[in-house]
Amino acid sequence: MLSIWKSIPFLRFLLPMMPAIIAAWYFQLTLIIALIIFSASLFCLLLYFLWQREQRVRWLLGAGVNLLLASLAVTLVQLRQPTFKNSWFGYAYHEGDITAIRLLEPLSEKEKSYKALAEFVSIKNKQQTQPVTGKLMLYFRKDSSKPNLKYGSIILTAKRIPLIQNAGNPGGFDYKRYALFNGITHQLFLNSKDYVIDKFTKQNSFQKWLFNTKAYILNVLRKNIVGNQEVSVAEALLIGYRDDLDRDLVQAYSNTGVVHVIAISGLHLGLIYWLLLLLLKPLDKRKQLKWLKPVIAFACLWIFSLLTGAGASVVRAAFMFSIIALGELMGKKGNIYNSMAASSFVMLLWNPFLLWDVGFQLSYAAVLSIVVFMKPIYHWFSISNPLLDKLWQLSAVTLSAQILTLPLCMYHFHQAPNLFLITNIVAVPLSSMILFGEILLVVVSFSELLSHAVGFVLTHLLKWMNGFITWVDHFSFAVTDGIMHTPLQTLLLYLFITATAIWLLHKNTKALKWSLICLVLFFGLQSFYAYHTNTQQKLVVYNLSQHAATDFMLGHHYLFTGDTILLKDGFLRNFHLKPSRIVHRTYEQGLTPNLFSQTVYRINHKTIFFLQENYRFQPMEQKLKVDVLIVSHNPRLYIEYLLKAVEPKLIVFDSSNPQWKIKKWKEDCQRYQIPFFTTGEQGAFVMNL
Repeated sequence: MLSIWKSIPFLRFLLPMMPAIIAAWYFQLTLIIALIIFSASLFCLLLYFLWQREQRVRWLLGAGVNLLLASLAVTLVQLRQPTFKNSWFGYAYHEGDITAIRLLEPLSEKEKSYKALAEFVSIKNKQQTQPVTGKLMLYFRKDSSKPNLKYGSIILTAKRIPLIQNAGNPGGFDYKRYALFNGITHQLFLNSKDYVIDKFTKQNSFQKWLFNTKAYILNVLRKNIVGNQEVSVAEALLIGYRDDLDRDLVQAYSNTGVVHVIAISGLHLGLIYWLLLLLLKPLDKRKQLKWLKPVIAFACLWIFSLLTGAGASVVRAAFMFSIIALGELMGKKGNIYNSMAASSFVMLLWNPFLLWDVGFQLSYAAVLSIVVFMKPIYHWFSISNPLLDKLWQLSAVTLSAQILTLPLCMYHFHQAPNLFLITNIVAVPLSSMILFGEILLVVVSFSELLSHAVGFVLTHLLKWMNGFITWVDHFSFAVTDGIMHTPLQTLLLYLFITATAIWLLHKNTKALKWSLICLVLFFGLQSFYAYHTNTQQKLVVYNLSQHAATDFMLGHHYLFTGDTILLKDGFLRNFHLKPSRIVHRTYEQGLTPNLFSQTVYRINHKTIFFLQENYRFQPMEQKLKVDVLIVSHNPRLYIEYLLKAVEPKLIVFDSSNPQWKIKKWKEDCQRYQIPFFTTGEQGAFVMNL
């Protein structure tokens, strides 16, 4: 153990800091708690220095340092939250105030709007103009021509600025938390009449240069590469620009286990670092210029990282390559494990919420997995043919990377690519060639002849790569989908992998016992969840803007009723409905339950009544008693007349109804003392049947 601490000293800092960050967020520990922990740390350190001659009190030094790091973690979590500052926009804003907002990036075009990250500048009311802080996402609707806005533009608006809210559907992506961890708390949708553009702009020169460089590169790619899908992949591969990517194509890359190719990662930075070392090799011949090599490489790596948006995986790779470059400058070779620990420690100091970033998790898992398992896997076979040996080396890297990343993929994305080895053998070398080709294209962009020639070659390479990926994705067995693992199961998988690796690499029989225990516990939990799923009977009314969608969760099956477009539109189905079905572990469309009309369902002695736009009340001798009445698609409904025909215990208004009408219905429900639920405000409605 002592040898581990000596060779990986930053691991000592990382281990107490990570659980402290998690505890600080989930238990919302305040600065007072941080101060108490800090005081306890000082007390332990003081006792140690007073009694340091006694061997039995050495633990006080470790306890003091660990508590010090824990207090630092709690403090960082508090300081990083936008709401910590007294100047935060949410504390000063009142509806009707005029808000000044500055764009932090150029507009990017979406299907129905233009989007940009922005920051609050000030709030103006009748009394004063007050400077404020905070970030928001701006969306400009395509109701006319493209807004005349650029990076640094300032707009003024009196429109109400709401906080970001989640849809609240079971298993749905927690966008509110994701945005908060990136310092964003509000979002605003604007029409052309909702704002005016201030004549002043505020720009950072370096940031402006980065945006201009990015725009130039995008223009070069779009001008010389033919085909929308080919251009979009080229943009993502070179500078991480993903706004033009086709959703189905991204899903195909994800299903086949090569999505890392179109997400800027350590692979891309490693290739660029190798290219830089190759180009800068002549500097090694002159001793007086040798120091320039790591300096230039360092500068180029970080400029590229900033150009791509400085994602967690890119920053991790840039930091680690920077350590390598610094070691080369100092004539020392670092420990890869310590470099990883040091980079993650520094990144968590910069933003402790990176711990929840999927890219951060996958990046370190992949590198650690390759470092630990690549050589043992490579040594499975001894191949004399140089070409086949290189192919096996690539296969060994791919296989080893999957060992520690697969549990995370199954937890976050609920799927496991089955053909990842085949696709990576083709896609990784091909994407590497494309990346170098794109760099060459930018370099020769001054020459129309050369740029068209390079663009022609790149177009065909991209077409071949996309075609191969989509072809593999068409196989029904390309991906195992619908995997639902809890955090505890994911932890057990990692413990199983660790124990099995110790057993195989170090021939430790105790580790084999622990690996079997973890495996038994994992499948024991899986059996428990399967039993629980088999007995579930639930109604889920989704919060899906302008659409009606309801699932009856009946054991391992589900029955869907709602808009037919949700059966055809893969994105709407996968983003809003599929996560709920995975969380409930329902994988198959069930049979239609017993129903006595087109709008009324009876399940487990409970009656569910769907009231839609085309429904007409029929005279009844006695009122229809229903447990839940679901109102969809803006029917001509008057609560007073409804109660003459139906006696509901609860009314659910879904998001396919207009807000102004829901507001009126809610007032009527309150008047007649009828319980109600609005999915647009409260999220999905879930009830046990």
